[in-house]
Amino acid sequence: MLIAKRPQRTIARAAEVRGVGFFHGADVTLRFLPAEPDTGVRFVRVDLPDRPSVAARVGQVIPTQRRTAIQDGPAVVELIEHVMAALSGLQIDNCTIEIDAAECPGGDGSSRLFVEALDAAGVVDQDRPRQTLTIERSFTVREGDAVLAAHPNATEGLTLSYHLDYGQDSPIGNQSVLLSLSPETFRNEIASSRTFLLEHEAKALRAAGIGLRATESDVLMFGPDGVVGNTLRYPDECARHKVLDMVGDLALLGMDLQGFVVAHRSGHHANASLVRKLLQSVEKEKEKGKGIDPWGPPLPLRSDGTIDIQGILEILPHRYPMLLLDRVLELQTGKRVVGLKNVSFNEPFFQGHWPGRPIMPGVLIIEAMAQAAGIVIASVVNRSGRAAFIASIDEVKLRRPVVPGDQLHIEVVAHKIKTTSASVTGVARVGDALAAQAKIRFVMIDAHTA
Repeated sequence: MLIAKRPQRTIARAAEVRGVGFFHGADVTLRFLPAEPDTGVRFVRVDLPDRPSVAARVGQVIPTQRRTAIQDGPAVVELIEHVMAALSGLQIDNCTIEIDAAECPGGDGSSRLFVEALDAAGVVDQDRPRQTLTIERSFTVREGDAVLAAHPNATEGLTLSYHLDYGQDSPIGNQSVLLSLSPETFRNEIASSRTFLLEHEAKALRAAGIGLRATESDVLMFGPDGVVGNTLRYPDECARHKVLDMVGDLALLGMDLQGFVVAHRSGHHANASLVRKLLQSVEKEKEKGKGIDPWGPPLPLRSDGTIDIQGILEILPHRYPMLLLDRVLELQTGKRVVGLKNVSFNEPFFQGHWPGRPIMPGVLIIEAMAQAAGIVIASVVNRSGRAAFIASIDEVKLRRPVVPGDQLHIEVVAHKIKTTSASVTGVARVGDALAAQAKIRFVMIDAHTA
């Protein structure tokens, strides 16, 4: 199921990383540049005539050993997984990457160099929602004794698990890692874990002319007695690096992923195969939906970021006398909305509540909050396909009467928005005075059966 859960993001300014390519040994300069919404990540080979580029998508992946590489015509870029992991781990969706060689710089074999550069550049939200693929059934890839599976997740977000097992006689012991991915967990738990290989593998690569400029301080090399010429940053650093690779390769999906991905002895090839299966499921869903855009029409935002009454009528199904929102003043996609309700003496409910002393019923103030919540929900859920129904209202507090001539400012903050449910907290104020507050939970149903 496709949904949008957060705004797209890019970097605030350019950032540069210099280093040496592990495999080919070239000096490399890589520049991160801000990019427009919906452009994704694209590598530009500035060292080649006409500056050809290649999108960082699984459809561009070409067969390579021990790394992920992409190609589009003359534009080939290898060892992209550590760069992609940094971008995806920090939730940076749109970025142009200028590179003057066929391979990304290796740094210390982790994503730390790239994370530091991106953190220094800063991140900004953009005015388009980021697509999220929510896994609703299991997908499995098997390659020999390696298994990679994606399952529905009982919690929000993406959970990753990796079990590393090179056999009883390997100097790299069995290791397992389980974590919920977020920019914080990626930065603190995964980004600095380094690539690794066995000593005899390193000798074979060097004999083939590969990795001649890489040293023991650049990667983790394991001999019969353990790490050679280096020390571990974590006891399970190898398994953590496998998770880092998974994050980078799963980024080739081109959207966020919500689910539980479990890996046993798998690598780059299996990661790409899983991404292809997930994309095939998306295409089948689109075909099943007869080509209906899963995101629906864009919200009718004005140039100043507000939504007028005509736009509200496009979004909400409510009509007179139950439409209780006159204007949207602010909207943060999937996060927050501020709405306005002008309380007029002509409101129909004042005829009976109460004659001689008109007071807006508290339940209608809560309804106005719910309608504002409908706007923020519509910013990430296709309003053509889903409808939000109130399931529960908790922690209601009514603080002051609302009377004719008052202007209600309604602020709603979303805690969770899924294709099946949503929960928000709303407050309504008259000037600086709190009029009402509540927590509201919604269930999402098929609009055609609503």
